[in-house]
Amino acid sequence: MEENKYYVAIKFDTNNKAYTFSCDDKNIKAGTKIVVETQYGIEMGEVVKEPFLDPELPSELEIKPIVRVASEADIRQHDQNSKDALKAKSICQSEADKLNLGMNVLKAEYTLDRSKITFIYVADDRVDFRELLKVLAAIFHCRIELRQIGSRDKAKLIGGIGTCGRELCCKNFKNDFDIISINMAKNQLLALNIQKLSGHCGKLMCCLKYEDDTYKKLREGLPKMNAQIEYEGEKYRLTSMNVITKTCKLENKENAIFITIDDLLNKGVFKTAEKKTDKNEKTKELPQR
Repeated sequence: MEENKYYVAIKFDTNNKAYTFSCDDKNIKAGTKIVVETQYGIEMGEVVKEPFLDPELPSELEIKPIVRVASEADIRQHDQNSKDALKAKSICQSEADKLNLGMNVLKAEYTLDRSKITFIYVADDRVDFRELLKVLAAIFHCRIELRQIGSRDKAKLIGGIGTCGRELCCKNFKNDFDIISINMAKNQLLALNIQKLSGHCGKLMCCLKYEDDTYKKLREGLPKMNAQIEYEGEKYRLTSMNVITKTCKLENKENAIFITIDDLLNKGVFKTAEKKTDKNEKTKELPQR
């Protein structure tokens, strides 16, 4: 059997990420509904990139072929599944509450053929849902999957508006989560207020990483905050710095001045802290020959 020669990129309702599948039809258009088999079962997605030749993916990664172009019956079934999933979510939450499981059910998803339904939930602790599985299987008469997600995945699933006034990055375009550290906030000279630096998920905001490399480069060769500096004959402490506007603030007990970073580097004399020695430390004598 001849292998498919073309590839298409497909997105699903639950994820902004595009997945690659193979096909033998080069005339499939963007926006076409496609039925495919994923790790979760038979699903319907939408073509976001028309057929192309080079998938540009690791050679060891298996690329599955599309099952078919979705028919009118497939589209109607998908729409009905979406409506029934809302009712299923409420039923699952009700049954979990009866069993005092401490689960917050966020979403229910049917596969296109309704052979499986997945309930996505969050919980503070690990949940023993064996009894709940029995109850749900008796109600829905299909395979049941209960999938616990973390706070970042919850924000991505639900969405919202960030402090910038725009839709959350994780909901809008981010496919994977970056590792964010408090050092990124320090590099950008931000006040270390965890509440202001945290996103809807309660974790450090992903956008801290966007400009981290730029701030690292701009801060190369600059003194650290609170460094002792002599400027125009007076001693100061560096209390704030803005590498974007290239200004900084110097303070001492009597005065506070704002100068440019260029003036700081050209006219300032940086004091290095002298290493303190222990007064009780005894001088070691060299052995006599």
